[in-house]
Amino acid sequence: MLRSLLSMYTSEDPHLTDFIQYLKLEKRFTGHTVRAYFDDISQFAGYLKLEYDTGSLVLASTVMVRSWLSSLKEGKQPLSARSIGRKLSSLRSLYKYLLKKSVIPASPVASLSAPKSGKKLPVYVEEKQAERLFAGNSYGDGWKGLTTELILNLFYQTGMRLSELVNLKQEQVNFYSRTIKVLGKGNKERLIPVGQDLLEMIRHYESLKCGQWEQFDTVHLLLTDKGRALYPQYVYRIVNHYLKDFTTLKKRSPHILRHSFATHLLNNGADLNAVKELLGHSSLAATQVYTHTTIGKLKEVHRKAHPKG
Repeated sequence: MLRSLLSMYTSEDPHLTDFIQYLKLEKRFTGHTVRAYFDDISQFAGYLKLEYDTGSLVLASTVMVRSWLSSLKEGKQPLSARSIGRKLSSLRSLYKYLLKKSVIPASPVASLSAPKSGKKLPVYVEEKQAERLFAGNSYGDGWKGLTTELILNLFYQTGMRLSELVNLKQEQVNFYSRTIKVLGKGNKERLIPVGQDLLEMIRHYESLKCGQWEQFDTVHLLLTDKGRALYPQYVYRIVNHYLKDFTTLKKRSPHILRHSFATHLLNNGADLNAVKELLGHSSLAATQVYTHTTIGKLKEVHRKAHPKG
């Protein structure tokens, strides 16, 4: 994937090529993340060429960047503040890299700030709906059924991300300590404690692999019915299919189960800092968004228990 990314832009600007290599090889970002950076910066380079007759990222000024951001906000298909902020973040990373390499004397985005946007509250499955999802549910026959059951339980019982789940390896499960080692964003490792029921489910799943295929992926924990490592779209389809029968939520992505994991922990008295560590958040601010979803529960308790409620 990296080679295809580089071939698309190498002849235009070597600094972008170097930056992409840095993200992939030194920062070890995923292919999806590298693609997002590449697309954002390439879009800005295209704007420079169209509006200022220069495709050089090094020659960009603060005025040029501000003009581009304004065009994204006020164009025929205006972007949300969040999307614009992400594109600015991509440029900020690029120019920080170029500044560090002494390619530019100053960053053209240093004085710019991202547009403010209201934070969206996480969407999650109610606890009663989650109970129905895992209470004697039929996940289908054969290997796909076993994989489906384990996917749903891993998401809900560990709160791991989609990328973390598809890359999960057998060696990351420790049956003795009852933990799963997860490799998160920025290659940061974290240990997630898991219950005995989930461990037994994993042990049973692993024991059936040898009799399923003559040759199969022996590294990854979760495999498709062809014995290969899972891929994101495969997992997304499974979660979407099963959530639609247990919830009226319009959004039914794997991340919904991660949100549910965090929200249900906090609703039942878990410490915010502990939930932060379990989710692999780099800052407490990212975890605090879940406290807003529990306000409804607090209001309900107040209304039922307080004399003036």
